[in-house]
Amino acid sequence: MGPEEYPTIPDQRDDDLIGLEDAEQAKLVVFMAGNQFMAMRDLLAAFQKLHPEIHPIFCETLPPKLELKQIMAGGARFRGRVISVPPDVYTCVSRQGVETLASAGLTRHEDCFIYLRNRLTLMVPAHNPANVTQVQDLARAEVRVSQPDPAGEDIAEYILNMYRQAGGEKLVRTIMEEKRAAGTTLLTTVHHRQTPQRLLQGRADVGPVWATEVAQAKRQGLALDGVEVGPDLDQRNHVAYWACPVSRGRNPQAGQKWLQFLTSPQAREIFLHYGFTPA
Repeated sequence: MGPEEYPTIPDQRDDDLIGLEDAEQAKLVVFMAGNQFMAMRDLLAAFQKLHPEIHPIFCETLPPKLELKQIMAGGARFRGRVISVPPDVYTCVSRQGVETLASAGLTRHEDCFIYLRNRLTLMVPAHNPANVTQVQDLARAEVRVSQPDPAGEDIAEYILNMYRQAGGEKLVRTIMEEKRAAGTTLLTTVHHRQTPQRLLQGRADVGPVWATEVAQAKRQGLALDGVEVGPDLDQRNHVAYWACPVSRGRNPQAGQKWLQFLTSPQAREIFLHYGFTPA
């Protein structure tokens, strides 16, 4: 497949490409579901303390659907260059990602496992000026919604389920079709970066995100808050992070060590610190 057919990583996403300068020489390549971005530096440091011989490491923290397209295409474009190094490990927040990899012969179902869980919440500017108190408020005409694009972000699958549970297909149509046509639903390609930016810049009033992303924003001292949607809607019993070895990877032994590390006491402590629920 030629470079012109590769998916494109947005130019401003260099913060989601850790160790890019060493990608081709990396002794381990991991494509991690992007919403784990806040924990990755600590995870990588803890892993290298256990395995100092596995260095350098290249890690992506992009939306897993974009990473999956990159795996299937054999590369991705970024700022005029092609990143063609295949991952040794891929993680996603949708069973469909596992199915796609397995159907392509790039992993085996029995080698993939759930290692993490999360839940949804609504991110709003500090003091919640639009007075968003429940999911149904996202249908209000004046409320601008920063909405993950179902075409590219796994979180959207759970958000649409939340909308259906809160207000049926009518609520889905209002937010995803009517308000998008009106310009008050704004789609994202990398929600964990774009939604906080839009809220802080006054370009959106609310955005459905992972609860861990609100916690990270507060940890950073950003002027952002969260509105809980409740255990019946936040998808906590459905969200699952899957980890898969990728047969196309160049470093299968290092990949196995990373997979083992994801369920280790060291990784568990880091995930708990950042608000995730280890499986």
